[in-house]
Amino acid sequence: MARVIILGAGLGGLSTAMLLARDGHEVTVLERDPADPPAGRAWESWQRRGVNQFRLPHFMLARWHAQMAEELPDVLDELKAAGGLAINVIRALPESLRGRLRPDDARFDTVTARRPVLEAAVTAVAARTPGVTIRRGVAATGLCTDPDQRPARITGVLTEGGRVIRGDLVIDCCGRRSPLASWLAAVGARRPYEEREDCGFVYYGRHFRGTLPEARINLIQNHDSVSVLTLPADNDTWSVVFATSSRDRALRGLRDPSTFDAALARYPLAAHWRDGEPISGVDVMAGIEDRYRRLVVDGEPVVTGVLAVGDAWACTNPSLGRGTSIGLLHARCLRDLLREVDPQEHDKLARRFDEVTAAAAEPLYRLTVWFDRHRLAEIDGDIAGVPYRPDDQRWAISKAMVPASLADPDVSRGYQAIASLLTTPAELLAEPGLRERIVELGGGAEQYPLPGPDRRELLAAIAG
Repeated sequence: MARVIILGAGLGGLSTAMLLARDGHEVTVLERDPADPPAGRAWESWQRRGVNQFRLPHFMLARWHAQMAEELPDVLDELKAAGGLAINVIRALPESLRGRLRPDDARFDTVTARRPVLEAAVTAVAARTPGVTIRRGVAATGLCTDPDQRPARITGVLTEGGRVIRGDLVIDCCGRRSPLASWLAAVGARRPYEEREDCGFVYYGRHFRGTLPEARINLIQNHDSVSVLTLPADNDTWSVVFATSSRDRALRGLRDPSTFDAALARYPLAAHWRDGEPISGVDVMAGIEDRYRRLVVDGEPVVTGVLAVGDAWACTNPSLGRGTSIGLLHARCLRDLLREVDPQEHDKLARRFDEVTAAAAEPLYRLTVWFDRHRLAEIDGDIAGVPYRPDDQRWAISKAMVPASLADPDVSRGYQAIASLLTTPAELLAEPGLRERIVELGGGAEQYPLPGPDRRELLAAIAG
């Protein structure tokens, strides 16, 4: 068993800590933000300045729920006790879209909440998990190495004040803002392989409280130059998000609550989600990167003794809500690998984790980036008034799936399975006859089959 240091006490870091501690490892979690979640008042008064999306809308996918139910069911119990919303995304749809309920629809179950409530529940369970120690207000500033090892072997963490915390394995769960690359450069290690670019989206989100609105369509609606997200949450709250191109200056008026409200009123299937008490202004998230990091380059580890998990490894567009699900899958891969490989086998562990990551987690990241690039290009085409018609049959099928899902309960479930990360497009389209049905029902549909304003009408609503 290993002495493990985890950097970051967010959802990914604490979930990883519990998985490893329940396997017998001694886990210390270091978190730079000092405050524990206040009892019963996480949304109202907990500040997590190290998490830039802490106050922004969240929705937990069915893939996350399925993994938590299998691995950490007490977290789900804690979340429900805190007011987390148990919801089934198929059952929530109108019967005209989903047809009659089916026995296997339980796979679409989840429990969701606002991020502070989510993190408070995970923290409560982690804090009482034997083998987990959470140290808040301890900021990591760098890494310690064994000077006699090549490649560099990490032996611990430097913290503010020059203190050293030693461990057998350091796990970076610092999320999107992970400084791992610069820390490795500071100890003379080779730089990891990285792919990095602005994801190109900006998000305008607002929270409400009241009687939870009914779902009239899927949680994500794609329209001319914007996507609209309607996300139920805990304790009779919910959020609405506009996602659009970060280059779209004309929509920056959505920062204003009254403008946000006027724009939302133009979308018939989402307008009723503004019929509640606003409990926030309009929160904006921009400057988000797509980033992928690999610690094995040209077949050789650049470093050993440290691994990156979840968003510290790869991160992308948060509007699809996939980060926590992929991060938990990644953490489970690490837990399982440590059952096979001794943490003291530093080189072997680095190589094998790279292989496992490439096989299990990377394809989901690549699929997400693929979708994002197409959707952003489509939005940019809307802004320019030029229809987006790429030579990519996968995108054509993806576009046809939405109108087909409005007419066929089987396709509706397939669409939701992809959105919930329960399956991939390739796996779904391998089902006999499904591709043909999607093309037949959705191949000739309008670019945006859901009712809503076109670009000119949206700009008029914002100007007004």
